[in-house]
Amino acid sequence: MPQFRPKAMLEPSAAADVAKNTLSRIPTVFGRLIYLASLRDSNSGVYRHYGLYSIFGREESRLALSQHHRIVFREWLALPLEAKHQDLSVYLDQLEDPRELVLEHWTQVRSYRSYIPASARRSERALFFSELEVLMEILRCSDSKRASRA
Repeated sequence: MPQFRPKAMLEPSAAADVAKNTLSRIPTVFGRLIYLASLRDSNSGVYRHYGLYSIFGREESRLALSQHHRIVFREWLALPLEAKHQDLSVYLDQLEDPRELVLEHWTQVRSYRSYIPASARRSERALFFSELEVLMEILRCSDSKRASRA
C-alpha cells in the first residue's frame, strides 16, 4: 500500500509559518541571519518571499520576515563569543565553498555588513561588526595554523 506524507499544516500566521517551516530547519543562528537578510531587496529594503506572499499576503509576509530578522539578529548578539565562534564555524563548514575563500571574500567585499536588519541600533551594528571581524580573524588564523601543520 502506498504511503502518503501528510501535507504540512498551514500555520495561523506568516510569522509562525516562517518559524516552524523555515527557520527551524536552518541549524545555525548565523545561517538563519543570512537567510533572512537574503530575502530583503538590496534596493528597497523590502522583504520578499513568494511562498509566504501567496498564502498570507504581501504585508503580513513582509512584517513576519522583518520581525524574525530582528529576533535572529538579537539572538546572535546575545550569544557568548565562544558560542558565536562555534556557530559561525558550523555555518562555514556547511557551505559548498571552502571557508578560507568565504572569509577572504567577506574581508574584501564586507558583504556581512548587509546581514543586519535595518532597525538595528548603532551600538548593535558596531557590536556585530567588531565581533564578526574578530571571529573572522580567529578563523583565518586557525585555518592557517591547521594548513601549515598538514
